[in-house]
Amino acid sequence: MIHRAAGNFVVLNRFPYSSGHLMVVPYCHVATLAGVPEEVSAEMMSLMRKSEACLGEIYRPDGLNMGLNIGASAGAGVVGHIHMHVLPRWSGDSNFMTTVAETRVLPEDLAVTYRKLKGACALW
Repeated sequence: MIHRAAGNFVVLNRFPYSSGHLMVVPYCHVATLAGVPEEVSAEMMSLMRKSEACLGEIYRPDGLNMGLNIGASAGAGVVGHIHMHVLPRWSGDSNFMTTVAETRVLPEDLAVTYRKLKGACALW
């Protein structure tokens, strides 16, 4: 757990696609973005913005992927409970290990990522 807010929390992705892969998760159990209460969705966006700034400060990525997967066919890992992803990206960081070898390559241990982000970013 990186941060707890009133309606959402921020966590590391257990199976990250890149170092610093965060997720913003509402406490309420909803299957669609339309089902999220307005104050919770506003806070989600605020936490996405803070995540962007924090990852930029700590990791200095060339870019970011941000988004959510709604439903199993869209790749949702936890069907029926939405969450938003924030993935730092660097030029040339992609590879075919995940799709071809069904293997993830983690350039950084999650404990190291946690120590870098938890408390290191004054934005929380």
